[in-house]
Amino acid sequence: MSVSEESQTETEGRGTLPKVREIGFSAPFGWLAGAWRDLWRAPVPCLIYGVAMAAVSAGLVALLVVTNASFLALSLTCGFVFVAPMLAMGLYEAGRVLEAGGRPTLTQMVFVKRAFSSDAAYLGLFLLLIYLLWGRIAQLVYGLSTWHLHDTVEKFVTFALTTGEGHDMLMTGTMIGGVIAFFVYMSVVVAAPMLLDRRTNVFAATVTSFTAVAANPGPMLVWAGIIVTLLLASAATGFAAFIIVFPLLGLASWRAYRALVDEGSGADQTSR
Repeated sequence: MSVSEESQTETEGRGTLPKVREIGFSAPFGWLAGAWRDLWRAPVPCLIYGVAMAAVSAGLVALLVVTNASFLALSLTCGFVFVAPMLAMGLYEAGRVLEAGGRPTLTQMVFVKRAFSSDAAYLGLFLLLIYLLWGRIAQLVYGLSTWHLHDTVEKFVTFALTTGEGHDMLMTGTMIGGVIAFFVYMSVVVAAPMLLDRRTNVFAATVTSFTAVAANPGPMLVWAGIIVTLLLASAATGFAAFIIVFPLLGLASWRAYRALVDEGSGADQTSR
């Protein structure tokens, strides 16, 4: 086969949508159980990855709190779910290596070649824009709820939990944020690990992600609920629980992708 023919074949492969599988309601719990085993097969690099995510998250929130931006700290913490899929690229790589029978190193997890592709950059830019949009929307909801600036954590929590305006703010923010978060979830739950694993483009990966969720609405809602619950519970610990929770969810997300997308269909697999 000539070079031009190989290039044409790869281009066609990149635009081909793989088939998605249907799964049961118990599948998300199986992904978590498998991820727990994977975590302890390579504990050192995975936990170092988790420590880094926990330290950066806690540091940013602490910086916002001490600069009297408590509300911004809360809104950006809730919006973390928008950018988490791209931050977990190293954990998808760890899952891929473990699945192949290897042992991932920290260097492999930090410098993932496919994570620096143009398609991964487009997906990352999309998530960053959504994250910034959420921050603006949260500020707008807050501004429409009160004329006062609650510049400390205590003042803001008191406002949010003990006043009618605070209750309205929480309800409105939760509804708007929930809609945005679920749209993002449908877009990336499969797309992010798929871009790492296959020669495909961001559009095909995103459509495949939507298709996977649409084909399995119940189980994927369960998986979304698990992700949000664990991330928010980790934030409630001052991000200390991120040390284990973030690697666990990243490894489980790799397993979710592999369970949902047919290995032998669609775009070509990358060399392993």
